[in-house]
Amino acid sequence: MNGILETGISKVHNVNHYSIGEGSISELPLELSRLRKKSNGKALYLVDEFFESNMEKLGDLGFIDEDFIIYIQTKEEPTTQYVNDIYQTLIEEFPGEPCVVVGIGGGITMDCAKAISNLYTNGGKAEDYQGWDLLSKPGVYKIGIPTISGTGAEATRTCVMTNKANGLKLGMNSDYSVFDRVIMDPKLSSTVPRNQFFYTGMDAYIHCIESINGLHKNHIGRAFARETINLCEEVFLSEDMMSDENRIKLMTASYLGGCSIATSYVGLIHPFSAGLSVVLDIHHCEANCIVMRGMKEFYPKEFDVFWQMAHKQNIQIPSGITKSLNNHQFDQLYDSMIIHEKPLFNALGDKFKELLTRGKVKEIYELM
Repeated sequence: MNGILETGISKVHNVNHYSIGEGSISELPLELSRLRKKSNGKALYLVDEFFESNMEKLGDLGFIDEDFIIYIQTKEEPTTQYVNDIYQTLIEEFPGEPCVVVGIGGGITMDCAKAISNLYTNGGKAEDYQGWDLLSKPGVYKIGIPTISGTGAEATRTCVMTNKANGLKLGMNSDYSVFDRVIMDPKLSSTVPRNQFFYTGMDAYIHCIESINGLHKNHIGRAFARETINLCEEVFLSEDMMSDENRIKLMTASYLGGCSIATSYVGLIHPFSAGLSVVLDIHHCEANCIVMRGMKEFYPKEFDVFWQMAHKQNIQIPSGITKSLNNHQFDQLYDSMIIHEKPLFNALGDKFKELLTRGKVKEIYELM
């Protein structure tokens, strides 16, 4: 087994500017005013569909008549075809390149905003850029405004989509996918349902337990990971995970977790989670939590802490979801999981395919 995984990341590009604190979303109109002076002045907003009938919860976003807004569906994980359809709609109904793309919502919405920004300047289709450093040009200036915490999409260099044609769940991994500006206002996460608050928050925790236990070593990334884990444990082992103080703690953890994983790879949990998303259409963050049912062998300490947190917050993690699957479906789960070679190498080394036989993978999925 190799001792250290070489990621090929020799330098790390972080978000250029960020703001954090209650009320920080009020900075958006001034930022848009600055950007409008530099080009055609039109802004494109991609907003979580939850806010379509609740836009007043966001306050003044600096809209003008020439701007365009698309509400992003979040019931299903984003696909390359969905992103392509959005881009085609924009070409037809919103001609010209906007001065800014603003993504407001959770990881799905922010990933869509990053992908659309990239397509504006690189052309082609979303699936053309699934992989590492395939984009040749910076995207349109983009601002990310998370309304839920955990995915780290506001900080990462990727935007994840599923290609239904080949079963590949992968992002546009590129420095060009990093937001130019991020505004983190914890007030925006106050309306998130408790279960979803937990599931999504656990994405930050899981990113970092995978990173810190992996073969790839990056000292700054590991420091981000340790602090993210500490903050998550403070939040989810407290009496009220959704208190004002805990919401800003988790928003901080989400950002730091994204910075951590940008220097490394995830591990075993995310590939297994990707299988559940591709084959059974289970949302990423919920799928991560379900996968934890099968991770005691691989992450024993973190497994115990995870279930302690779930119990403390009275969160019921779904179980029995693979109970009625047939052999063909288990084969599909294996195929959708094993293609994530870099994370699996990071977790288990170069013998990962010998360790993760079809039989072994089925045993793990049967625990879920």
